[in-house]
Amino acid sequence: MEFEQLIEELSHRFTNGTLISGTISQPRTKSADLKRVKVKPVTLRGQLHIQLEYQYERVLKHENVLPEHVHGQLKLLLEQFKQVHAEFSDEKIHVQLTKKFKVMWRTEKTSSTKVANLSHNRKKNYLLQEDTPYPFLIRLGVQSPEGKVKKQKHDKFRQINRFVEFIDDALAHLPKDRTIRILDFGSGKSYLTFALYHYLHVEKGLDLHVTGLDLKKEVIEHCREIAQDLGYENLSFEIGDINDYNEETSVDMVVTLHACDVATDMALGRAVKWGAKVILSVPCCQHELFNQIQSPALDVMLQHGLIKERFSALATDSIRAELLKLVGYDAQLLEFIDLEHTPKNILIRAYHTGRKPSEREITQYDAFKKLLQADPFLERELVDRLPKPQ
Repeated sequence: MEFEQLIEELSHRFTNGTLISGTISQPRTKSADLKRVKVKPVTLRGQLHIQLEYQYERVLKHENVLPEHVHGQLKLLLEQFKQVHAEFSDEKIHVQLTKKFKVMWRTEKTSSTKVANLSHNRKKNYLLQEDTPYPFLIRLGVQSPEGKVKKQKHDKFRQINRFVEFIDDALAHLPKDRTIRILDFGSGKSYLTFALYHYLHVEKGLDLHVTGLDLKKEVIEHCREIAQDLGYENLSFEIGDINDYNEETSVDMVVTLHACDVATDMALGRAVKWGAKVILSVPCCQHELFNQIQSPALDVMLQHGLIKERFSALATDSIRAELLKLVGYDAQLLEFIDLEHTPKNILIRAYHTGRKPSEREITQYDAFKKLLQADPFLERELVDRLPKPQ
């Protein structure tokens, strides 16, 4: 089979209603930012689309492609990658491409016939299932006692499940031979704190102790009451903030949601110093860089206050992720579900791997910081751990 024939064959199979899912992987160049592409069929407004999930080193992007454009997209992708795995209704295929684009095709018939579900709006396969009553969701007013998600709480239910997906992904990075220590800074009403405890302790049976920290006394007292009612013995809530919390020397996971401005950086700095294996952070407002940034090369953008605010927020989170990378973390910026309908819906996810940054990463960060004339709070917090540019 020739390369062009491969594109024709895959385009046909991807768009004839039999595709279940696929993965395009093995970049031709090791330095490629795009690591793999997940493929699945969806319908939007009654029209078949092929959804492409682009998985970069630290971010995910999605694109829904009409059938007539699939051929062109596949050609572009298979010029960059060497491998395709795909599952169809009654078979699986594996394609390997050589350096010279020679095609090796292998087919495996499956024992049972699957039906491709093309519905984009099909019932979501949540980790916390709809119509299943969960005591913590009932107590928090998200579900009825029968397990029905309340009409006004569907967005909250989706947000909780998205967060649980992040927790599930982090399982491999948490210790298995001792009590897991987790801190949640700025826990607020603690929907996600309760979800975290339920999923890891009740669903997965892990030994853990979780502490939620917030400044609002009445909120903390309410959360304590709920935890006691639910019998969550190893979930505690304390009044306090990031600045004055000095009770720990070692923590396995740090969660920080909507900590304002440099409070996020304080939490990230603490997490690194405690040796946290997992960090999940959803930043809130970011004023520090907005007030520092001086870059004539970007004045076309930054002369507009709205654009400057959004750029500053994105650049701040990029800096945070890069700094975590420089101190031994695999850090990604991922889309989270924000209930306020604002652009601030980024989650920083970082796993400690002990990886050593390359010289390119070190100099690249330094150049970006100098371009913006930035003096990041988090860099000052981590200065003793950061490698120096050569």
